[in-house]
Amino acid sequence: MPDFSPILVHAMPFVLVLTRITGVFLFTPLLTSNSIPRSFKTLLAFAFAMAIYPFVPPASLPADVTLAQLVPLMFSELFIGIIMGLIMGIPMVAIQMGGYMMGYQMGLSLAESFNPELDTNSSVIGQLLFYLSIFIYIGIGGFEIIFVTLADSFHHIGSGTFAIADTPLNLLLDVINSGFELAIRVASPILGVISMLLIAMGFIMKTMPQINIMSIGFSIQIIVGLTTLMLLIGIIGAVAGDEILHVLTLLQEWIASFPGASNG
Repeated sequence: MPDFSPILVHAMPFVLVLTRITGVFLFTPLLTSNSIPRSFKTLLAFAFAMAIYPFVPPASLPADVTLAQLVPLMFSELFIGIIMGLIMGIPMVAIQMGGYMMGYQMGLSLAESFNPELDTNSSVIGQLLFYLSIFIYIGIGGFEIIFVTLADSFHHIGSGTFAIADTPLNLLLDVINSGFELAIRVASPILGVISMLLIAMGFIMKTMPQINIMSIGFSIQIIVGLTTLMLLIGIIGAVAGDEILHVLTLLQEWIASFPGASNG
C-alpha cells in the first residue's frame, strides 16, 4: 500500500491556511457574490491555499496538532481572515453608499434593483458605482495585493497566535471614517448640483406659477444628475482608486507591525 504519512503531516497546517483564506472570502466583495457558484468559490479558496502554503514559514504553523487543539486554532485563523476581508471591502461599500446618496437626491430611490454582490437591494447609481469600484480594484491590482498580503500575513502572524485583544480597533475606525469621507466626497458634487437646481426651480415656481415645474422637475433632476456623474466619472474613479490603495497599504502596515512568526 502507498505510504500517505508524508502527505498527512501537512494536512492540519494546510487546513489552518485554508481557514484564514476562507475568512477573507467571507467579507471581501465580489468573492462573496451569490452570482458566483459556491463550488467555484470553494475551488478558488483551495487554489489560493495551495499557492500560499509552500511559502508559509514552518515556524508559523504548529507541527503536531490534535483534533481538539485544531478547533480553537481554526477560530483564530477565521477571525483574522474576517478582519482582513472586512477592511479590504469597506472602501467598495463606501463607494456604493455614495452612489445611493446620489440616486436618492436625483429621485431614483424607487428604482432599486437586487445587488447579488451584497445580497441586498441597492439603488441603480449605487450598483453602478459598486461595479465601477470592482473594475478599479482589478485595474490597480487589488486582488494581487490581497494575495501578497495573505501570504505575508503568515510571516508575521503565526497560526493560532491571533487573539481578540489583537483586533485592530483603531485601524477599523480609521477605515470606516475614511469610508464615510469617501462616500461624501463621491456624492457631494451631485448633491451640490441637485441642491442648486432645486433652489432654481423653487424660484421659477414662485415667480412664474403658471409653469408647472413639478411635472418636469423630476426629469430635469435625473438628466442633470446623470450628466454631472458622466462628467465626473473619471475623477470619482481616481479618488476611489487612491482610497482603495490607501486602505490596502494600511492593512499591510498593520500586518507588518507584528513581530513575526519566527520571532514569536
